[in-house]
Amino acid sequence: MADSNGAAAPDGSEESRNPAYTYLVVLAFAAVIYLGCIVSPPSLADDVDSVQAQVARNMLATGDWVTAHINGLVYLDKSPAIYWLIAISYKIFGVHDWAARIPVALSAMAVCLVTAAFGVWAFGRRAGFYAGLCMSTCVALWLFTRILLPDALLTCVIALALWSFLRALDEDEPHPRFWSIVLAACLGAGLLVKSVIGLAFPVAVAGVYLLVTRQFFSARTWRRLHPFSGALIALAIAAPWHILATLRNPPYFAWTLYSGPGQYHGFLWDYFVNEQLLRFLNRRYPRDYSTVPRLWFWLLHLVWLFPWSVHLPAVAKLSFRPVDRAGRARLLALCWLGFILIFFTFSTTQEYYSMPAYPAFALLLGCAMAAGGDWVRRGTRALAVIAACAALAIVAILIAVRGVPTPGDISSALAHQHKVYKLSLGQMQDLTIGSFAYLRLPLVMAGIAFAIGALGAFRATARRAFLAAALMMVLFFHAARVAMVKFDPYLSGSPLAKVLQTAPPGAIIAQGFYYSFASVFFYLNRDGWLLSARRANLEYGSHAPGAPEVFLVDSQLPALWSRPERYYLLTFQADLPRYQALLPGAELDVVASSGSRLLLTNHPLTAYAPPAAGPAIAPSN
Repeated sequence: MADSNGAAAPDGSEESRNPAYTYLVVLAFAAVIYLGCIVSPPSLADDVDSVQAQVARNMLATGDWVTAHINGLVYLDKSPAIYWLIAISYKIFGVHDWAARIPVALSAMAVCLVTAAFGVWAFGRRAGFYAGLCMSTCVALWLFTRILLPDALLTCVIALALWSFLRALDEDEPHPRFWSIVLAACLGAGLLVKSVIGLAFPVAVAGVYLLVTRQFFSARTWRRLHPFSGALIALAIAAPWHILATLRNPPYFAWTLYSGPGQYHGFLWDYFVNEQLLRFLNRRYPRDYSTVPRLWFWLLHLVWLFPWSVHLPAVAKLSFRPVDRAGRARLLALCWLGFILIFFTFSTTQEYYSMPAYPAFALLLGCAMAAGGDWVRRGTRALAVIAACAALAIVAILIAVRGVPTPGDISSALAHQHKVYKLSLGQMQDLTIGSFAYLRLPLVMAGIAFAIGALGAFRATARRAFLAAALMMVLFFHAARVAMVKFDPYLSGSPLAKVLQTAPPGAIIAQGFYYSFASVFFYLNRDGWLLSARRANLEYGSHAPGAPEVFLVDSQLPALWSRPERYYLLTFQADLPRYQALLPGAELDVVASSGSRLLLTNHPLTAYAPPAAGPAIAPSN
């Protein structure tokens, strides 16, 4: 029996039986990649990476699993699920950077498994396997799980919700009630993973699909989906935390759309109005985020879906007529990715915001790859050429850096083009020929990976060519992980934290906002002063009733720096002249440097100085 695209149908045929092997192979690829890359080094990076890890540690230490805190301030912007999972991981494995990465790695593996299972159910075992392979080895899932973001978990919840939706409606499904319950549970969980997005995306995609297929006004549709009992299930999962967070962080609400300096309206207003509505309208305050140009947002999906994006033209040959299960699944996938990409075209966006659409891409790619055809063969040949060119380019780079010395760390050889950092791969533009000398081992690993991919795509049959491409990406991702170790002094302040762990005790002052040196605070498990005006993500919490004073201004620094107690200042090498002018004649002893970061103190390390007190914050350990 064939589906509407001419491929084998999934309804009881031999091709779709006993899919356990398919799931095991997909999980094996995902585990080697995602569990294999949790090891440290590389250390947690500054910014979101270390902030998420520290918030979870504070939850575990204080026992407050309702209100997130960072540096003594309430941190009301984000949903709690990622913090809870990291805190649970700490509870099981201890507080380590690699333990913080486990929930994200398991979420990525779960996305791959759900995608494969969805594909097996809809299209058959071969297409499901290819869909899971695409998901587990595409660039985007690996790249965007290098940081402790909740988006992999969100993607898994949305994929499971939409699969459950389609199964609940399927005429051949023996347990539609069960799948309607799974759908409702996913919607409730989505609210705890990423707020309104976790609910709105699957509901909107399902709504578009029902309208396109003319089922929206059918009584049968709603009898099988059980919307009223489903809403109760979703509320039972999501409402308790939202109610507790609102009660513990008054005022309970404010009827205003104004978001500006000095405003504090409690949890509910900030979480829903400021973080959701006003961010979508690009009116959120503080505006501590940037947006990717729309053209780049769309074009970069060719990179994010690599190496499988070479097969995207074959997707256009698929049938999207909802005449059978496979056709309905393809149509749902089209509605799924179309809605998410269009939504973020009209909103402020980052590249990883489209991650919930990746399973839809993977399902369509897996279906096209299983169906075969001229466009799939052309895509495989194109991949062979791309991989061969990449391998040759790496050989040329290795020859060019032969004998090039590598003094210090890689930061000294980078270009530091801060203006391009709004793109996830923007820091790639910092690379110079000299910097590749620090990356000889990962370059060799990447060259071998691309050679495997090129040979497999040139010489192997379709299935073996796909496996060769997947193996290429496994080795490439581990080469990238080894390269990230070299970038540790550039991306993380952990080397400075190691120095402070053995240095004489003293209070820490960090230049700028907390995120700039978040990794130092994580590895020390300490709070500190912030030499900055109130700004960025901590500004809102700093106006909460009873919030500690953690911000300093430049005019306060000379008095602190001249005291007999010891202070440490975390800053950047480019800002050293500023402090020499601000503190004329004062001690500015350089304790250590790492990358562009600098650690200063107001007393020589060889001289005794009593430790200064930090901000009046309850200890987090």
